[in-house]
Amino acid sequence: MATPPPSRLLFLLSCLALALIAGAEEHHHEFIIQETPVKRLCKTHNIVTVNGQFPGPTLEVREGDTLVINVVNKAQYDITIHWHGIRQLRTGWADGPEFVTQCPIKPGGSYKYRFTIEGQEGTLWWHAHSSWLRATVYGALIIRPREGKEYPFAKPSREVPLILGEWWNANPVDVIREAQRTGGAPNVSDALTINGQPGDFFKCSEKETTAVPVKPGETALLRFINGALNHELFVTIAQHKMTVVGVDASYTKPFTTEVLMIAPGQTTDVLVTMDQAPTRYYIAARAYVSGQNVGFDNTTTTAVIEYDCGCASDFGPKIQPAFPALPAFNDTATATAFSAGIKSPDKVKVHENVDEYLFFTVGLGLFNCKPGELCAGPNNNTRFTASMNNVSFVFPKTDSLLHAHYYKIPGVFTTDFPARPPVQFDYTAKNVSQALWQPVPATKLYPLRFGSVVQLVLQDTSIVTPENHPIHLHGYDFLILAQGFGNFDPKKDVEKFNYVDPPQRNTVAVPVNGWAVIQFVADNPGVWLMHCHLDVHITWGLAMAFLVEDGYGELQSLEAPPVDLPMCS
Repeated sequence: MATPPPSRLLFLLSCLALALIAGAEEHHHEFIIQETPVKRLCKTHNIVTVNGQFPGPTLEVREGDTLVINVVNKAQYDITIHWHGIRQLRTGWADGPEFVTQCPIKPGGSYKYRFTIEGQEGTLWWHAHSSWLRATVYGALIIRPREGKEYPFAKPSREVPLILGEWWNANPVDVIREAQRTGGAPNVSDALTINGQPGDFFKCSEKETTAVPVKPGETALLRFINGALNHELFVTIAQHKMTVVGVDASYTKPFTTEVLMIAPGQTTDVLVTMDQAPTRYYIAARAYVSGQNVGFDNTTTTAVIEYDCGCASDFGPKIQPAFPALPAFNDTATATAFSAGIKSPDKVKVHENVDEYLFFTVGLGLFNCKPGELCAGPNNNTRFTASMNNVSFVFPKTDSLLHAHYYKIPGVFTTDFPARPPVQFDYTAKNVSQALWQPVPATKLYPLRFGSVVQLVLQDTSIVTPENHPIHLHGYDFLILAQGFGNFDPKKDVEKFNYVDPPQRNTVAVPVNGWAVIQFVADNPGVWLMHCHLDVHITWGLAMAFLVEDGYGELQSLEAPPVDLPMCS
């Protein structure tokens, strides 16, 4: 066998040494998108799943690993998969939102997502990012520390992902299509779920309720994910306290609480010590509802913590589990207190010199219906819509935004998204002028220079109704410097900024009739969607996208698109 030249040999040895030091692995998976019969609430429906599983498979990796997932679409709908919270450094083509970073995978087609997980540890998740398919197409993505590195807390005895979701006794795609046809609000779900199961308080469900087996005295790491489409959720555990240690794959200062409030898209890692009498205890979740006159799913989903006491006589499933106290549906004070408890574990770098000061309003609106058209919005002559800075985002259909940007294809988008509202008004007033209720439909992006420091105020409005909006930014984590109620006051509210240990997240719950201030560095080139993670609101246009330009050299530039990138035509 021929010996490689010295330079080549040195290169190979260097690569081998780096691989051994890093301990990184490449994980390959195949996701078959298919229709699967699933029975819930006494009825069997054909739902879209991954590999016939509901919820879908849990992906487990270590920081530094690479994931390669071949998605094969054998269902009837176009689909994409989003790896929620993954930074996707220079790999925006793998981010997944339909018509933003790729065209959808058509029935019979496939696409291979490939990305490396860098600088992130904790709980994330993946889900469909086409229509309302994420109602059933979702799963956990667990990122553990690299080999030889420990958690910043005592190693738990067990780890359990718990995904909160919603279930319709209907096809979710049909539900949103009907709402889009009429202009009204979509039907609410028929049940909330934990790991796909509604729990003991629903018909035909008790035998399948999600169970968490534990041993007395041990500490479990429960990884909560809110995968619900349209509901922020309170979560409690009967007679057990929870210590929050991470959110959105970022560690936090540990703090103990009896209740969580998790918005769609968010994750929360908690340690729970099993220090109660060895019997059965409910984990319960129900909606936090901040909007006025907004329909919602008022059910309560449950899972059961079951102690294995090692007793000669088993208490068995006939023992009724203890039920926890839950906040009222509209308990904003509890939601606010929980959010205020989340802080970074150490001092973080908050940039004092900011390049881009942005101010975005987020809220609902109404479009007038066409003459002679009977719509299901208010007064029967309007359609619900939503916007940021009075722009109701329109997703392109002929190309993806990233593809059009990379190849400089004109006519797909413009780069004139406003840096502040076109009209300033009393954003949280009870009676906002109806002249401000109709946004402009458009596909507008906001350009950012690579490396620029961005500070963004997200301001809720009371148009139609004020509401807590979970705003998710693709491709980035950000620091939440402050949150508050009323109209943001740049002179007074800056005193509330946390410059020491603000939490790092990828999804921020903007308070009802309030505001949040976030900061991030635009160090990831590409086109990155920012949107409300209440799916009804993104459907109505509560979204925009940042276009982050390439920096200098290969390591600050977007990679070339994969050869199998789906095309729209």
